[in-house]
Amino acid sequence: MSVANSAVRRPARSTMTSGASSASVPPGASSTSSTSYTASSTASSTASSAASSTTSPAATRRARLEAATPPVLPGPSTSAVAIGATGTSDVTCVTLANAYLRLDVAPQLGGGITRFDWRSEGALEPVFRRCERVSARMDPNDLACYPLLPYSNRIGAGRFHFDGRQVEVPRNRASEPLPIHGDGWLAHWTVAEADRERVRLVLDRSGGEPYAYRAVLTYALDGATLAMTLEVENMGREALPFGLGVHPFLARDASTELSAPASGLWLSGADWLPVRHVPAPPAWQFGVAYPLPEQLVNHAFSGWSGRAAVVWERRRLSLSICANTDYYVLYTPPGEHFFCFEPVDHPINAVNLEGGGGAHGMTVLGHGERLVRTFSFTVERMDMRETASPHRQGARGRAGARGAKGGRGRRAAG
Repeated sequence: MSVANSAVRRPARSTMTSGASSASVPPGASSTSSTSYTASSTASSTASSAASSTTSPAATRRARLEAATPPVLPGPSTSAVAIGATGTSDVTCVTLANAYLRLDVAPQLGGGITRFDWRSEGALEPVFRRCERVSARMDPNDLACYPLLPYSNRIGAGRFHFDGRQVEVPRNRASEPLPIHGDGWLAHWTVAEADRERVRLVLDRSGGEPYAYRAVLTYALDGATLAMTLEVENMGREALPFGLGVHPFLARDASTELSAPASGLWLSGADWLPVRHVPAPPAWQFGVAYPLPEQLVNHAFSGWSGRAAVVWERRRLSLSICANTDYYVLYTPPGEHFFCFEPVDHPINAVNLEGGGGAHGMTVLGHGERLVRTFSFTVERMDMRETASPHRQGARGRAGARGAKGGRGRRAAG
């Protein structure tokens, strides 16, 4: 059974209620507030209990870092801390923090992330690209990450046929000729629960067309891991194919390498819609850590194991990515300080491929049925011996030697 077909799909009544959507929100955290918030518990008590319970080096380090991590409290200056810039913002951000990570989430900006940082001896290093400025009027594509629902990427002609009827999907971006990424990333989510290391957001689109749904998005910090859970429930009268994913913008420098083995990919036309499925060319197999292509890649890869790794050798950092999906979309814009690695459960325009969305990773949900996807991002400090190992030097050499072959593959995709 493929991973894409193993998601939760069962008739069930939603556990989300209008009362639950606001019951646990800290006082004063309105959608138009200019402050961020977390639970007000202090880190020092956590550090003391951790230090007394064990004397292992890892526990000692964690206790020391916890003690040095100040809580983020409401106040006029908190917004500037959350957005990493001076001045105030008209967007409320929820800040999660522990000894290893810091995460800022903007519920009203599509439930997206504005920063995701690794804490290294008092300094904060970006894992996802940070927002330069947070505003209610900002382009969502300037976020650090956002959810993809109830489908990923583009739908050709803004329509598809399903179950004997034609389904019209409206354009959702003035700058895009086709509907893209669904509407969850453009919506205002509501905070249902929040504490120091976890926030739960809900979105009610039960009146939407053609997709009527309710969704839950949970972010949680667990040590050096950011875990995301995205759940959607079909609230419409008719069954439809649903798909989920996340769209992180990862930090990129000249030393960034990617390992994400996949067996195939969809070649695309000038409109970025897929035209033909082919085996992954050698330069794009990413079987071991290879440098990112310097040219543009914007394709859906298939036959993915759900495991990937990103390495920033200059910063001695690595990121392990896990997802219960069979596909990913890789986007590498030349000359930018970011790239996108998007774990998704279906390729671009899946609903219009032969066999329909259900044959390409999407899940057909009837009324009250749910789909759940999980994603995790684990940050680690690399050992110096690993970065200098002959195996890694060889991998870079092989990747460089394949550059010319990669050029032929890219011309075929255009």
